[in-house]
Amino acid sequence: MTKKQKFPYLLGSKWTAQQKVDGWRHFRVINRKNQGKWVYAEMVAACDPNVRFWINAKLLQDRSQWEAGWQTLQEMNSPQEEVS
Repeated sequence: MTKKQKFPYLLGSKWTAQQKVDGWRHFRVINRKNQGKWVYAEMVAACDPNVRFWINAKLLQDRSQWEAGWQTLQEMNSPQEEVS
C-alpha cells in the first residue's frame, strides 16, 4: 500500500505573506522536497524571480503568517466573516 503524500497540492500553489518577505507579499511554490518526515516548499516572489527561499510547508498552515492564494491588502485587513 502506498503512503499518502503530505501536501499533495503544494506545487504551483499561491500564497500571501502577512508580513513582507524581502519586500514582497505574493509567492508561488515552484518546488518541493521531502526530508524525512518534513516537507519543504521553495517559494518565489510573484514579481521578482530572484527572491526565493525554502520554507517548511507546515508553516504555510499558520494563518498568522500565510494566507492561501493572493490576497489584496484590503482583503487581509478586513475581518473574516464567520459562517454558522
